Amino acid sequence: MEKAVRYNPNMPSPGYDRADYQALINSNISPALAGNKGMRFDSAEDASVFFARELDYIKSRSYDKLYPEFNALSHFPITHEVPEGAETTTYYSYERVGMAEVISSYATDLPRADVNGEPTTAMIRSIGASYGYSVQDMRASRFAGKSLDVRRAEAARYAIDRTINAIAWAGDKKHKLMGMLSDDNNIPLYTLKVNASGKTAWADKSASEIMDDINGMFQFQARLTQDVERADTLALSSSSYIDISTRQVPNTGLTVMKFILENAPYLKEIIPCAELGANNTETNPYGQDVALLYTNSAEKFSLEIPMAFYQYPLQNRNLEVIVPCEARAAGIILYYPLSALIAVGI
Repeated sequence: MEKAVRYNPNMPSPGYDRADYQALINSNISPALAGNKGMRFDSAEDASVFFARELDYIKSRSYDKLYPEFNALSHFPITHEVPEGAETTTYYSYERVGMAEVISSYATDLPRADVNGEPTTAMIRSIGASYGYSVQDMRASRFAGKSLDVRRAEAARYAIDRTINAIAWAGDKKHKLMGMLSDDNNIPLYTLKVNASGKTAWADKSASEIMDDINGMFQFQARLTQDVERADTLALSSSSYIDISTRQVPNTGLTVMKFILENAPYLKEIIPCAELGANNTETNPYGQDVALLYTNSAEKFSLEIPMAFYQYPLQNRNLEVIVPCEARAAGIILYYPLSALIAVGI
């Protein structure tokens, strides 16, 4: 018979969340587990400590998980400047005004230069999910000598990240949150050139025609901003990215993507984003493959997340424990709309 492991809840640095431990102590779950002779717990306190440590491990695994699947969370600047208790945040979109003139040595009427700021108020919304374990889950994990299933916590994290990612791309009109592809964000739309077949899709264009489109986007942005804005990142739908990263430019030995990176002004990076595909209705409201040209800097725009993914102490509900999870997001905060450009139909 395996000797029971005894835990002392008064030991310093127990390595578990005390709130979880206390919630288990106050519930009827730990006594029920400890009362089962097959569980090998000396007391309800021992059972509470064991499962509090289990939950602490699960929470750590879930919290430390990075963002491998959501491109807004991977490739957009993320800020946490707004306090998590705020309901709204106001930011300003700026425009430089004024001209300098040649003056005389004793001039007193110097031309005035200034910055005009237009205020915009963004809402901040809570995004929630939860996960939990039944008493039987706990019995089974202890009986089999295995840890509780971490995948439930990761599923809650995934659900919250997915919602934030969708907001960052398409916004949420119902809750007044703006995304990079929202129709109310003032980002200019660039009209792609049609080729001899009347097509705009890059799959139907030659390498030189694709290069003409990209140069046209930069020229359009330069005209709009008098060459102030110089975007450095081009996000493409996955199909377009695969096409240009594998297709060869005739007689050069270069792929179309490498040719573009070597010849397009200011462009530093081309990234694939499944969110920009025509069939991804959750993140792309245009119904066609989209290209997004933008400056990857928090000075131009950011995805504002006042409160990152947070897991509350567990709650006892009948024969299970629930862990509520929450994040707070304000969507895209766009300080300089002309620093980005959208092209539909690539």
